[in-house]
Amino acid sequence: MDEVVQALAKLPNVEQLHEVTGEFDIVCLVSVANIEDFRDVLKNKIMKIRGVNSTVTSVVLRSYKGPNAEAIGLNPPK
Repeated sequence: MDEVVQALAKLPNVEQLHEVTGEFDIVCLVSVANIEDFRDVLKNKIMKIRGVNSTVTSVVLRSYKGPNAEAIGLNPPK
């Protein structure tokens, strides 16, 4: 798993990277401009990393708290 984490950490689109408990081993937050860019990152970068056998994708529809919430005005800076 260390090799997978190191490879993911090198990808510029990966903003957060976490080792987790439960059904999955790793959770990463990927930031892209559009769905085509996401497809490219997933298919041509993440899935090509040795040790990545499968992925599960969830798309953030709206952020209510955190750094991305500021961008949409829900969490104004102090």
